[in-house]
Amino acid sequence: MAYHASAHPLTPVHTLAAERISAGYDNRIILQDVSLEIPPGRISAIIGANASGKSTLLKTLARIIRPVSGTVLLDGRPIHRLPSRQFARIVGLLPQSPIVPEGISVADLVGRGRFPHQRMFGGWSRKDYEAVAEAMDMMNITELANANIDELSGGQRQRVWIAMALAQQTDILFLDEPTTFLDITYQVEILDLLTDLNRTLGKTIVMVLHDINLAARYADYLFAMKNGRLAAQGTPSEVITRETVRDVFGLECAVIPDPVSSSPAIVPIGRHHAAHSHAASGSATEKAANHTDGSREAAAAAEIGHS
Repeated sequence: MAYHASAHPLTPVHTLAAERISAGYDNRIILQDVSLEIPPGRISAIIGANASGKSTLLKTLARIIRPVSGTVLLDGRPIHRLPSRQFARIVGLLPQSPIVPEGISVADLVGRGRFPHQRMFGGWSRKDYEAVAEAMDMMNITELANANIDELSGGQRQRVWIAMALAQQTDILFLDEPTTFLDITYQVEILDLLTDLNRTLGKTIVMVLHDINLAARYADYLFAMKNGRLAAQGTPSEVITRETVRDVFGLECAVIPDPVSSSPAIVPIGRHHAAHSHAASGSATEKAANHTDGSREAAAAAEIGHS
């Protein structure tokens, strides 16, 4: 069920940009000289092969990792100079494998998203309760409010985590592989729900995705990473080409229109079907040539008939 938020104003437009950032872990540099701007109010996806720097880039933009050089700017200000609570009221992050507190209920976990808005010794306000109720309603988990997280399916659990991020009421939401380990039904459901949030509330959404075709279908803008560097960026039609897929993933493929969304979709070839692919390509070329020759012959015949 899609969430309709006509009564809710669109979120404020914030700018987020990286200027020549390099970052890593334990003195090992993973990101190298990356510069980009996140399109505000749109859905962006970061794609790339394993160990290409996707999650490191996301964590650096979300202030989990501090760059060793370069700067991440939120509304033109370096993010590490902003107070933590102020930053957390604008930018939210759902990590790849969040730790579930033992024995916690759905409502309690979603409620933890209100932490940046609460005073140190203050109790819950009416706005806190309303934010939690609204977040659970958006993710269609209200009926699970009193359930234990451990009792839920993978898809239900992921919706709870996203609801916690929504209760934080940030304008920018980062998600690190939100569809990992989910069946395809739940993958599409989660991406549909995130699209609802973007279209109804205007939230800026940035996520790491492994599935190239789902990334191309759901994202407005793509960032392709290779060996810690930004290899390509742009709309799905600009990024998903045979050449870019070969360069970024080392994969030979055909690129066709997605029959559902018309976005570009890749069809991997593989070693065992490469010969068939070349033969099919050659056949298609021959047919096109024959069609062209046939058209020329038909045109010539028509011209003779009229003379």
